[in-house]
Amino acid sequence: MPQSGLYVVATPIGNLEDISYRAVRVLSEVDLIAAEDTRHSRVLLAHYNITTSMQALHEHNEAQLVDSMLGRIADGEAIALISDAGTPLVSDPGFHLVRAAREAGLPVYSVPGPSAVTAALSVAGLPPDRFAFEGFLPSKSAARRKKLKTLCYETRTLVFFESSHRIQAAIADMTEAFGEQRVVAVCRELTKKFETVLKAPLVDMKMELAKDANQSRGEFVVVVDGHAGSEDKALLAAHEMASALMEFLPASQAARVAAQLNDVPRRKVYELLKG
Repeated sequence: MPQSGLYVVATPIGNLEDISYRAVRVLSEVDLIAAEDTRHSRVLLAHYNITTSMQALHEHNEAQLVDSMLGRIADGEAIALISDAGTPLVSDPGFHLVRAAREAGLPVYSVPGPSAVTAALSVAGLPPDRFAFEGFLPSKSAARRKKLKTLCYETRTLVFFESSHRIQAAIADMTEAFGEQRVVAVCRELTKKFETVLKAPLVDMKMELAKDANQSRGEFVVVVDGHAGSEDKALLAAHEMASALMEFLPASQAARVAAQLNDVPRRKVYELLKG
């Protein structure tokens, strides 16, 4: 039997065979599985004949369940935390429970495995050594464009999650923010039957998605090449500094101070601040 504690268990992102022997054993032997959606997870558990009791733990009830879960662990029980797919906490619930367990001095164990982020990076053909994971972009177009504008000088490879009904709009907004020639890989339905990975400059990706309706269906990880300009690092640092200064100064003054300290054009810093 597993030791008392909280086990953060990665589960398949699509193909049910992508689960470790250890994950199956832990899920079979713990006292309780805290699952994002018990109906969804029941398919995985049934596939491996796992009969452990489940408790739904999602963004709407996590705060209310933390104390009771910590109490059970303190009493000697083992609880596994899983999300609908992949590694828990990565754009999924569970952070509050893990943090609370750590603060209470209770053991937290990682049972690593599938992750849509690393799966996409491994097949995208873009630099994987330094990347920034941004999760889901804002659903509203104006907010999405503003967010992308702040990332246009980021030198690291960018990784996003996106939904089927927003993928085309997101690619269009990326084209506007990053430029037509920035290379993007759109990874769709990873590990599933209809998996595809399309890689092209953003301007061509818009056309690829538009000409085949199937390419806008499913779940997406979007990987974007980082900015390669000469002043990008200094400009990124200036933008971060100006954003912090805006708590005390108007945007124009914050941009001026940050631009002077980082030796970059004030206008570009101000444009990033205004989005």
